[in-house]
Amino acid sequence: MILLVIALGGAVGSVARYLLGRALSGSVQDFPIGTFAVNVAGCLLIGVLARVFMNHQSDAPLRAALMVGFCGGFTTFSTFTLETLGLMQGGEWGKAALYVVLSCLVCVAATMAGYAMARPFSA
Repeated sequence: MILLVIALGGAVGSVARYLLGRALSGSVQDFPIGTFAVNVAGCLLIGVLARVFMNHQSDAPLRAALMVGFCGGFTTFSTFTLETLGLMQGGEWGKAALYVVLSCLVCVAATMAGYAMARPFSA
């Protein structure tokens, strides 16, 4: 049962990632803004979910579906690394460095913000 809910969450997360990434793909020239936005949103969401589910062991299937499945399917860290490599191979070292620094700092900040935002929902 748990594997099924993770698989379903992952499928929904993957489709959501594709749609958001596609919607944002042309908004900033030569910068992978779609992947960046998906990673920030995924980090924010996993921070919220971590706080909400912190003391709720009885919600294990829902937690697995959302955190492991949806967030795992939605965030695109592997794509992020491939795009960073592409920027480096294309000689765009400044853009690659900016992308890595912004992604790491903003995504950690988004996770912290999500965790803090969910404080009222944690027991």
